[in-house]
Amino acid sequence: MTKPVCAIVGIGPKNGAAFARTFSDKGYALALMSRSTDLSEQLAVELGDTRAYACDAGDPESVTSAFNRAQEELGSIDVLIYNAGSGSWKNVEDITTEEFDRGWRINARGALIASQQVIPEMKNKGAGSIVFVGATASLRGAPMTAGFAPAKAAQRILAQSMAKHLGPHGIHVSVLIIDGQIGEPDSEEVRAGTRLDPGHIAEAAFQLTAQPPSAWSFEVDLRPMREKW
Repeated sequence: MTKPVCAIVGIGPKNGAAFARTFSDKGYALALMSRSTDLSEQLAVELGDTRAYACDAGDPESVTSAFNRAQEELGSIDVLIYNAGSGSWKNVEDITTEEFDRGWRINARGALIASQQVIPEMKNKGAGSIVFVGATASLRGAPMTAGFAPAKAAQRILAQSMAKHLGPHGIHVSVLIIDGQIGEPDSEEVRAGTRLDPGHIAEAAFQLTAQPPSAWSFEVDLRPMREKW
């Protein structure tokens, strides 16, 4: 039996690696996409049925090339996790236009282009799931998030537009709002409830993809129990 395919854009040692391990454990073949393939290639060896692709989320040609290769080698993609992110932690007086534009290119435009690579086949099948890894900054701006909050807000509202357009075609689009700092798996800070465990974030993402169509969530907040909000 052919495995379903999960593409993950943005592979780092915390969330990205946790998404890979979780979806591999759930029976998916994986396409791991990131600018550097060092970690994703290690994960490919560890997990099996996994391939690593160089992909700069801020470069449209790089995104389309990576997805074309992945779909040629693994088949059509059933789940897309968009985990790529970038932000400049500056206020409105200090941020440069290039820093502002980079946040938008990776968080919003990259999410659009990645989604456009998988939507046609998902529509053909009448099924699929796209999960955006968002942030509290998409809901409110703080003084030092002038280069991050607008980009994550654009990503969130793009996801909402997509969810309304694609839902009738059987494609579930959702957003995880990450509200809190991410710790090391099963670390003391995680156990104390002051940091998010990346494995638990990944499990929440999987649960979104497994929801029956009679009860889909669009937006799910995740925060450690001691987070102020």
